This record gives sequence, structure tokens and C-alpha cells, in this order.
Amino acid sequence: MPKGKIIKALSGFYYCLDGERTIQCRGRGVFRKNKVTPLVGDEVIYDYENEREGTIQEVLDRKNELVRPPIANVDQAILVFSAVEPDFSTVLLDRFLVLIESNEIEPIICISKTDLIEDEKQKNEIFAYADDYRRMGYEVRLTSTLEADGIAELLPLLNDRISVFAGQSGVGKSSLLNVLRPELALKTSDISAHLGRGKHTTRHVELIPVGSGLVADTPGFSSLEFMNIEVEDLSYCFPEMREKSDQCKFRACTHVSEPKCAVKTAVENGEIPKYRYDHYLSFIEEIKDRKPRY
Repeated sequence: MPKGKIIKALSGFYYCLDGERTIQCRGRGVFRKNKVTPLVGDEVIYDYENEREGTIQEVLDRKNELVRPPIANVDQAILVFSAVEPDFSTVLLDRFLVLIESNEIEPIICISKTDLIEDEKQKNEIFAYADDYRRMGYEVRLTSTLEADGIAELLPLLNDRISVFAGQSGVGKSSLLNVLRPELALKTSDISAHLGRGKHTTRHVELIPVGSGLVADTPGFSSLEFMNIEVEDLSYCFPEMREKSDQCKFRACTHVSEPKCAVKTAVENGEIPKYRYDHYLSFIEEIKDRKPRY
């Protein structure tokens, strides 16, 4: 039987890409019985009744999956954060980075709307933050969809990979995809002056061909809670801390109150930005305060 990749799930149908053709499939009842839900990004075995319709027979093993948004086998996440409107937020970015790192997905930071920065001090702050994250080992791109800045450098990073575009509402995810592939004409919306945030313009998860890769323009993360991350695992989601952990006196150092902690020393020496460490501490408290699940 042929093999395909689910590129869209809508109204009970799964659209499977097989070469250059797309087959509209339904899932077998056995999936519901076994509590297996096919996801966008899944590699599947299917059979077909005709050239356009078929049935998914088997979902192949996944390398990872996200629950909200529901997507599987993601190679990288393009985290889009605007420089302004809404203002750049390191704590929200770090929250996204932890969630992405915990799923072993490679993050790429994209700072959008750089053309809207009017204040020189604010511009210098954005550039300084970009440099900080690059030193931590992250790929960072500064972009402007109006002036097409940084777009040419972003496109090659998408080739031959499944990428998720994620970030808070109104940061320009759909606008960025429209520049990467203008014929998509994805809906965009301005920031609400009253609410200070954009309206969701993407209603379902769909993989869209961009270059030689596939890109998911998602409805966004409906939950940014650290439900599956434990205190002892959190520092591994901070690459600059992960790198220093081997130098700590205690093997299971949480980098909070232990003596001779290499991470705390790196913060004091300015090797690790203090705001990153502060976010780490607040995330630890959040995990400790999390209600137990039964």
C-alpha cells in the first residue's frame, strides 16, 4: 500500500500528500478504538478507492508531537516575535523556547516588524537581545515584511524540513508566510488598539509547501504551561545552562541554592544574561506550584 504525509486535517478528513498528488482520506475506526488520532505531519500507510479518496490504514512512528497545536514530526519551530506592536518580550520568548526545547525541536528566533522601530534606544535593545540569544547558540533572524529585510536569509532554512511558525497573536506570522509565498494570500489582521493583541487569523493546522520544505501556519499555542516538564529537567531546556551544568559541584544541581554552581557563577560574571536566569527561577516556582495530576 502507498505511503503519504498528512498535510491537512479538516472536518474529519485527512489530506495525504503522496508525491505530487493529494488524497482525501478518512481514518479507520480502529484508530478511534485504540485512541490513536492521526495528526498533521504524520507519515501514514493508506489505501485508495480512486485517485482522489482513500482510507488511512496505519500511522507510522512519530519522532515528536505537539498537542496544542496538534502536529507531528516537526523538525524546527520558527518563533516569530515582533520588535514592536506588540513589544518584544523575553519572558514570553523564553517560555516558548522551553516548550520547544522540551520537545527536542530545533528553534529559530525571528524578530519581525523591525521597520516599525522608531526609537534608537529601543532599536539598540532589540539588537542587543538578538546578540544575547545568538551567543546562547540560537539561530536569530531580524525581518521586515514591508521592506523584505531578512526574508532571503530565512527561506533556505526551511528547505527539506517541516517547520512550525509560532508566536503570540499579531506578531506577523501570516504576513511573513505571505512574503515567503505570495500566492498564499493568508489572512492577516492588525493589532487591536483596545486589547493590545491581534486576532487569530489562522483556524486550522495545515502544512504549506515553501521552497522544498513544508511549513505549518498554526493557530498558535493554546497552552503555554509546563505540564510535562519537571524541575530537574528545566535547565536542559536552557542551552547556556546545559553547557555549564557539567562544571557544577553537584551532579543534580538545580542552579538555585547549591554551592559552587557553575551556572550561578556564569550569571554573576555576565556570561549568562540575568533576565534568562530570572525567568528560569520563575519557571521553577511555576512548576513547583503546579497542581498534581492523577
